[in-house]
Amino acid sequence: MIRRVEGEALASARFRYFDFVMAAFVTVLLLSNVLGAGKVASIPLPLIGDWPFGAGILFFPLGYVIGDVLTEVYGYARARRCIWAGFTALLFMAAMSWVVVALPPAPDWEGQSAYEAVFGQVPRIVGASIVAFWAGEFANSLVLARMKVWTEGRALWTRTIGSTVVGQAVDSLLFYPLAFLGVWPTEQVVAVMGTNYLLKVGWEVLLTPLTYLVVNRLKRAEGVDAFDSGTDFTPFAVRA
Repeated sequence: MIRRVEGEALASARFRYFDFVMAAFVTVLLLSNVLGAGKVASIPLPLIGDWPFGAGILFFPLGYVIGDVLTEVYGYARARRCIWAGFTALLFMAAMSWVVVALPPAPDWEGQSAYEAVFGQVPRIVGASIVAFWAGEFANSLVLARMKVWTEGRALWTRTIGSTVVGQAVDSLLFYPLAFLGVWPTEQVVAVMGTNYLLKVGWEVLLTPLTYLVVNRLKRAEGVDAFDSGTDFTPFAVRA
């Protein structure tokens, strides 16, 4: 049986699987930044030829899918905790990468250039990625939580896709100008930003059946359906 939970009852509710979903969220976030951010892949397309794209685009949108699951199942306040956990993890990863790359290599160790190529990303790009993630995820969670109240929990697809449209727009509008404006021609920044935005939103649409599956199973397992009526939506509130 699934019961509607909101207000103080939502704040005090206990969940069995929340920690696992939060761990998945932070894991996908870190791995997509470490393994996918620095590689440009290419696939052949009919009539177009080789089509290059950032490899991270395959997995980074999964963070938004899990973010949707967090807000839909556990509410905005707990999603907020996860976003701050991911933000802190990204900061630590960036600091750790800088220290590891900066340490002088042993004379007989030949892996320094590989470490620099993989982990020595330009600080401007790292900073832009962290800021864009923070703002985009909060926009995504806020829109989904408010839409759920407006729709009385109906038509999940409208808020998962609608929140991604807004969240990814905020993410893209921050990341690409902050990371590349003045380095790339303005036209290229706009073109890459628009293309990747459409791809990320399209990826979210394709993953909608998976989102439905995970959300429905978690709601049944937890026995609750969270509604953010009266929630404090500031990103800086401490209380869950």
